Amino acid sequence: MMIAEIFNFGFVQRALITGALIAVACSILGVFLVLRRLSLIGDGLAHVTFGSVAAVILIGFSPFYAALAALPLVMLSSLAILQLTRSRRIHGDAAIGIVSSVGIALGVIMASLSGGYNADLLSYLFGNILTATQTELVLSLIIFFMVILFVAFLYPDLFAVTFDEEMAKSMGVKTNRVNIILLLLTAAAVVSAMKIAGIMLVSALLILPPVTALQLSLSFKKTIIASVFFSLLSVISGMIFSFAFNLPTGGTIVIFNAVFLLMVLLAKRILRTQR
Repeated sequence: MMIAEIFNFGFVQRALITGALIAVACSILGVFLVLRRLSLIGDGLAHVTFGSVAAVILIGFSPFYAALAALPLVMLSSLAILQLTRSRRIHGDAAIGIVSSVGIALGVIMASLSGGYNADLLSYLFGNILTATQTELVLSLIIFFMVILFVAFLYPDLFAVTFDEEMAKSMGVKTNRVNIILLLLTAAAVVSAMKIAGIMLVSALLILPPVTALQLSLSFKKTIIASVFFSLLSVISGMIFSFAFNLPTGGTIVIFNAVFLLMVLLAKRILRTQR
């Protein structure tokens, strides 16, 4: 079967659309997180998601809806990170580490109580975009539009908070509101991105495309566009490559993200030596 023919299947089309929507959302949010040195929040919230999914499965929720049921817990954890960083006694990376450690520890305990690491729980660890459901597609679409609207309506405030939060506050920007919405949307994107790369690799979707785009030294708006471009290209290339060589789709998408970063870094080095 030709690669082009594979995309005629409904489940593949659904996977591609879901992956593209979440890739765009993560790549946009990632630009703001990377510049604010909060890029590891994706990894922290992914660990919390593991604990939350294990908890809701233990309570009795169907594994089919476990991620959706875990979403409120992950959002609360993102707010906990924000509250810890506000205390001025704990830096952002330490706050992420605290919440991440607690989340993964609770996940291990909950998994043990629910009978160990069953197939349903392991599917969230490693992801499988090809099993994306109609519900997950709709959720991805909602998150996509929420991120677009957030950036469109609050772009000046986001720009100011990203580069100098104290200055933004003195200018009258409601930094608290901006931070809360940013972290809540990040939490939602992390939960949805589990289907693409799994809990183990989800932070790569928030970090690699923005870092790649930032290497190009573009304007802020063009950097966001470049981040989206690299993210979408990674999803499409990763899916095609994984089909062609029978590889895990999530891991392949992340590897393509890393390859594009290396290509940009190499191109910059070559251009620098030619000057």
